[in-house]
This record gives sequence, structure tokens and C-alpha cells, in this order.
Amino acid sequence: MNNVDAVQTALGTEHAALWTYGMVSAFLGNQAAAVAEGANAHRARRDTTERWLRDKGATPNPPAAAYLPPSPVSDGPSALAALVAVEQDTCAAWRGVLERTDEAALRTSALDALTTAAVRATRWRKAAGTTPASITMPGVASG
Repeated sequence: MNNVDAVQTALGTEHAALWTYGMVSAFLGNQAAAVAEGANAHRARRDTTERWLRDKGATPNPPAAAYLPPSPVSDGPSALAALVAVEQDTCAAWRGVLERTDEAALRTSALDALTTAAVRATRWRKAAGTTPASITMPGVASG
């Protein structure tokens, strides 16, 4: 996998995150500001990622029509679980970019994306009452 392929994969997680944030907003009205903040951050990252791909002569992959969360979303707790999952997926994808590039600007952007997704995942774990709220190595499969 090269830089462009890794960034396309990360773009896919940004598309999935935006879709997921839109879906869960119906179940997390009491956290509407945090949901909107997360969606806006993923929208900005998506736009930046699409620009990077175009600058490299690649056509950004479009979003899918819909995404399947790891488990059905039907209430607040399941919505929080979906947000944790999508942020974890985003961490893993951006970590993949970090592992595949020596380009300084791309590494900086990928590290920022990984870090901010890890912080959002921690926020959603805390909201769900999950312990531990933070994990040791965001973006790395556990166990």
C-alpha cells in the first residue's frame, strides 16, 4: 500500500465517521454540541484529505451510500458505542498513513488526525461510562 492508497483508506473512514455522526445525532440530543463538533472535525478532515489526494493527481474515493455500524443503533448507549467504533477505525486508518509515508506534511496531518480521533474516542467512552476511557495505543488492534 502506498501513500495514496493509505490516504484513500483514511478518507473512507472520514466518510464513515460523517455518516455515523449524522445517524447517531437522533439518539444523542443531550450531547448535540459534542456530536456537531465531531461531525465538523471529520468534515474538515475529509475536505483536507480530498485536497491532498487531488494535489497528488488522485481522484478521491466518494462516500458509500450508507455504512453499517458494528452493532445496531437504537438508543443512546448504542449510539455512543457506534461513535467509539468509528473513531477507533479512524485512528487505525491514520496510523496506517503514518506507517507508510516519510512526507513530513502528510505525517503531521496524519498524526493530528490520529490524535484528535483518539481524544474524541476517549470523550465518547467517558460519556458511555466505559473504563478505561482511554487506551494505550490508539489505532492499534488490541489483544
